Amino acid sequence: MERRGSFVRWAVVGAALMLPVFTGCTGFFPPVNNSGGGTGATGNQVYVVNQTTKSVSGFVVGTATLTAVSNSPIALGSQPFAEVVTPNDAFLYIAGQASISLYLINSNGSLSAPSGGAVQNLVTAASLAVSPDGQWLIALDSFTQQLDIYQINSTTGALSDVGSPTYSLHAGAGPWQPSMVKVSPDGTLIFAALGTGGDVVFSFNTTTGLATQVQSLVNVNASDGRFWAGGRSQDCLSLHCAKWDQWGNWCLRDWIGGVLNSVTGSPFAAGSGTVSIVLDGTGTYVYAANRTDGTISGYTIAAGATPAALSLTPLSGSAYQSGTSVQSLGIDRTGKYLLAASVGVVRI
Repeated sequence: MERRGSFVRWAVVGAALMLPVFTGCTGFFPPVNNSGGGTGATGNQVYVVNQTTKSVSGFVVGTATLTAVSNSPIALGSQPFAEVVTPNDAFLYIAGQASISLYLINSNGSLSAPSGGAVQNLVTAASLAVSPDGQWLIALDSFTQQLDIYQINSTTGALSDVGSPTYSLHAGAGPWQPSMVKVSPDGTLIFAALGTGGDVVFSFNTTTGLATQVQSLVNVNASDGRFWAGGRSQDCLSLHCAKWDQWGNWCLRDWIGGVLNSVTGSPFAAGSGTVSIVLDGTGTYVYAANRTDGTISGYTIAAGATPAALSLTPLSGSAYQSGTSVQSLGIDRTGKYLLAASVGVVRI
């Protein structure tokens, strides 16, 4: 869909029970720069992993159209759980069962595996993130309370293990459920969403790759909070982090003065079965995918008298009808289109 507009077109991808988060486009945080090596795509692409067929598909985003790239889809060695593209659009990393795999993104958007094979290591990760400078891959480990951090070779995309910092949960936290990891726009913070286990914040050294836990939080509600998104405010004075639980409760937090604080009025109501969220690159609009409803909720984030005193206003026409069991959202690199993955289709 074109942002703030109506849905305009379907693009069939094939039957899928789950399509994890779109990458290769402006999603959680806008890239800070395009440093790094590799060939990289020159157009506007999006990549979608399919758990049912164990494959990854690539599409060129046109004027309200999606066109498959050459050699798409590509079969994967295991069921995929997460994916991420480097800021320079040169490398795609996919987390699968006991593997993180690398695919090179060619100038036409097609994918190819390195000559030595796609699998880089034997870690099982629930979520992946790349630092804004493109130098570090951060994996949220699925089996151990730790991050797995790797340095990215700017020429080949190969990964070098630099450490696995552990973390502890907040007193009173619920069961640990590693769900999502993200990096702040300036690269100095890492956020991990741990389901009913709450959230953890790390400081991050972009020179050494060292991450240190600095904060842990319990959920605003005891319900299962899972998904993070975020972006800077329009005045760039604060960092907005959004989180939904599966019941449709919307939690907004701001990173102010070195502490992640709940915004006044949070949590907010969304649709039923909310499973994915995305903020636009300006931090002005936020969207939620409601799987049970088959809808997408959209909001305007309005500044208040203080950074924490924000307000949310539903966009005109929200909630928007989407495909059956919509479960993943992304925004293309132009910031013009919101893309949604549903069972069997990707919508723009």
